[in-house]
Amino acid sequence: MPFFSAKVPADYSKAERLDKYIASLPNGMNRSKLKSGVTEILINGKKVKISQKVKANDQIDIQWEDNIPDNIEPENIPLDIVYEDDNVTVVNKAQGMVTHPACGNWTGTLVNALLYHWGRASIEQLKEGSDSEILERRRPGIVHRLDKETSGLIITAKNRDSEEWLQKQFKEKTLQKEYICICTGRPKAMKGDIRTQIIRDPKNRHRFKAVENTDEGKFARTIYHCLATYGNYSLMRVRIKTGRTHQIRVHMKFLGCPILGDATYNKPCADFPEATLMLHSCKLKIHLPGSEDLTEFRAKTPQRFLEVEKKLKKKFPKG
Repeated sequence: MPFFSAKVPADYSKAERLDKYIASLPNGMNRSKLKSGVTEILINGKKVKISQKVKANDQIDIQWEDNIPDNIEPENIPLDIVYEDDNVTVVNKAQGMVTHPACGNWTGTLVNALLYHWGRASIEQLKEGSDSEILERRRPGIVHRLDKETSGLIITAKNRDSEEWLQKQFKEKTLQKEYICICTGRPKAMKGDIRTQIIRDPKNRHRFKAVENTDEGKFARTIYHCLATYGNYSLMRVRIKTGRTHQIRVHMKFLGCPILGDATYNKPCADFPEATLMLHSCKLKIHLPGSEDLTEFRAKTPQRFLEVEKKLKKKFPKG
């Protein structure tokens, strides 16, 4: 995915919108491309809109995507449906499936599969318009997401009213999300509450990192409970109180226990050289549209977890 970076000169004295400033640069992007293709804009590490005013010494980092298709098409892809009614569909997302179309993954996503499952037509993509309008066309029914290699529960909305109902709960954090993961390393404390800021790693634009004692980035909170240890491996139960990109993966690395099979935040493991990301969304408690009570959904433990646990139990005594 392409990146663009620029530093505003120290003698810059105007109060110009970011999109106008970028368009004025010799190697900048026109405003049309900024509106249709940009996925993230950061100023001094903080996410902003294209209408943000720039000032002297600002560090601007932009990520965008090219070759946006004209339509998002329904695709006949099998789904593991945990629950469904007239308003929502709860899916146990398979590892390797991208949640919604984006750069490099315009087909084969959960959105493509849901459009087919719901009997919907293809959705024309906007190349110009507001940020919200453009993203809404790419993510119909999506109110939260899981990383491509993270498996497990994801709830989707079948109509606009349900989408707003669910989005409100994610915004106000009135729901509960629980994950399991197998990590390399053993935490110093069996239980903990991790509270940090999360910023994009300045050494690798594809990664994030947890930092303390700063107001940079975004606040993230993760509560963990180490359920068992096997040698230098840990089985963790994790609950997130915020929903930042790569949050659990970043916080487990911050804890000194990066997730097994995480090619971005961990090293290859000699005991499990072919392990894929051992992170699974196993429980979701949420108010369904029109309900005053929380409904709980659970996803079964994936086969890849069972296979790794079997080897761990055989090789190491349980701690």
